[in-house]
Amino acid sequence: MKAAIRLGAALAVGLIVAAGGGGYWLGQRDPVAADVVKTASEPAKRKLLYYRNPMGLPDTSPTPKKDPMGMDYIAVYAGEEESGPAADGQLKISTEKVQKLGVRSEAAQLRSLDKTVRAAGRIEPDERKTYAITPKFEGYVERLHVNVTGQAVSKGQPLFEVYSAELVSAQREYAIAAHGVDSLKEAGGSAQAGMAQLAESSLQRLANWDISPAQIKALAQSGEAKRTLTLRSPVSGVVTEKKALQGMRFMPGETLYQIADLSSVWVVADVFEQDIGLVKLGAQAKVRINAYPDKVFAGQVSYVYPTLNAATRTGAVRIDLPNPGLLLKPAMYAQVELPVAEKGAVVAVPVSAVIDSGTRQIVLIDLGEGRFEPREVKLGARSDSHVEVREGVKAGELVVVAANFLIDAESNLKAAIGGLGGLGKADQAAAKAASHHAEGSVEEIDAKAATISLSHGPVASLKWPAMTMEFKLANSSLLQALKPGARVSVEFVERQPGEWVITRVSPLTSASNPHDGH
Repeated sequence: MKAAIRLGAALAVGLIVAAGGGGYWLGQRDPVAADVVKTASEPAKRKLLYYRNPMGLPDTSPTPKKDPMGMDYIAVYAGEEESGPAADGQLKISTEKVQKLGVRSEAAQLRSLDKTVRAAGRIEPDERKTYAITPKFEGYVERLHVNVTGQAVSKGQPLFEVYSAELVSAQREYAIAAHGVDSLKEAGGSAQAGMAQLAESSLQRLANWDISPAQIKALAQSGEAKRTLTLRSPVSGVVTEKKALQGMRFMPGETLYQIADLSSVWVVADVFEQDIGLVKLGAQAKVRINAYPDKVFAGQVSYVYPTLNAATRTGAVRIDLPNPGLLLKPAMYAQVELPVAEKGAVVAVPVSAVIDSGTRQIVLIDLGEGRFEPREVKLGARSDSHVEVREGVKAGELVVVAANFLIDAESNLKAAIGGLGGLGKADQAAAKAASHHAEGSVEEIDAKAATISLSHGPVASLKWPAMTMEFKLANSSLLQALKPGARVSVEFVERQPGEWVITRVSPLTSASNPHDGH
């Protein structure tokens, strides 16, 4: 038995020696393989950069230390640099996080901002081609030749026949005067001239009643008065209104027919107040009608109305539109596109590059190597995809156009440039992403200063241990949910270095543990 043990030990020693010799021989033959062996045998060491303040203050140390509250500074290794504002006001985000966020930048460029103004409109008859048939004498409708609304008529087509005592009397006066002129041909002198003047006056009276020249000529040739007279359409078009009824009596100036020439129509578009200044007379317009989705009608802006609809905050714009085939019918809805050109080339950035808090506009300048500079800008005209930058950015500077809200959340930019008050929905979403959560109990409340002392549990997102510290309140209404000894759940942000602001408070149930870490 002892001999067997001594034999096993000898074999083990031999294997170790052989492995060592093989490693030495491999190292001499292949240095790279030797490095691999060495790396496998020794654990990798991370490079220590510095120690950072556990409360997020801009304070670092090359050696381990504690802050005034007794908390240990946190070691930061290569690749773990914290995101946040640098000493010169820039934002620093690690290259690894920049890649994860999908940051994309684009250079500000000089460009002409062409924009398309879109508006809803409706088809209306051209008022300049709408006619009313209104007799200038009293009479009766004897017969209707056009008896339905919507009927198409041509110029000179008979509309209706009328009987009028005044009309018959005027015709007889002319017939008598014309006969007198013939009778006094040989007499000459003033008598013949007076009779000729009476005949001419009778014809002029008929002409003033809109009796057609052809009818007057026929009366002059025959010299006989007719009981009824036919009234004809003065234009080609469509009957849009008909009040004439067979046998009815009408008075002078009463509208019996209304005829519209629809060979061209108007589109009256309602343009929003902010765009009305961009619309110019003579501008070309594209019109689409739901009834003909595959057709685009081309028109021209002929008038911009001088008034604004106070209820809808829109101004009316009139567009002249040809109507071949009479496809466009009054009261149809239309979708109007008005391409408008702004002033010459201006410095412009994509619309997505602007972070708008409601009170100011910010863009992030990409300085490279994970460094970003938040810069306030003044904006001008907009197109569908770009916006003019009047101040704050120069042509050629790189601006972040994608993931800028994620950078904003990563660096607490929203908290640094104005707090949470008055932010838009997109800004609130970004600010929420930068907030932290804690649970604990209220120790003290200073209503005048709007601060509380909170004993909270660990905060994993900031690597904080459990402790008691002072917080500010975003607004005084949060005090209603707070009282000393209350156990609460809070959300808070860092508005500026070292200033922690509670933005939301909710009470905890009695079963909750205030020192549960989050």
